Amino acid sequence: MNLKVTLVTYKNIGYQLLGLALVGLGIIGIVLPVMPTTIFFILALACFTRSSPKLAAWLLNHPRYGATLRHWQKHKVVPVKAKWFAGIGMLFGFILLLLSSPPWWVIILVAIIEMAVMAYLISRPSKPL
Repeated sequence: MNLKVTLVTYKNIGYQLLGLALVGLGIIGIVLPVMPTTIFFILALACFTRSSPKLAAWLLNHPRYGATLRHWQKHKVVPVKAKWFAGIGMLFGFILLLLSSPPWWVIILVAIIEMAVMAYLISRPSKPL
C-alpha cells in the first residue's frame, strides 16, 4: 500500500474520531449547562468536513442544530439567540459549580474557559454580512 494513501486514511480516521468525541461533548453539553453545545458541534463539523462528507451532512441536516451549523459554515454567523442561550447556560452552570464547593483551581479553569468561549461567540457576527 502506498504510504501517502495510508497517511491520508489515518488522518481521516483521526478527524472522524475527534469529530465523534466532539459530538459526544456537545451531547453532554445539552444536559450539563456548564458546557456549551454549539461550539462542540461546530468543531465536529470542521473535523467531518475534512474527513467524512456523510458525517458532515448528518450534522448539517440535524433537525435541531443543522440550521445553526449551516449558517456557521456559510457565513461564520452565531445567532443572537444562541449567544444568549450559551451565556445563560454557562452562567447557570458556573453558579451550580460554585455551590458544589470545588477546588479553587477548578473554578478558575472553568471561568477562563467560559470567558474565552463567550468572548469568541460575541466576536462573531449575529447576521450574515
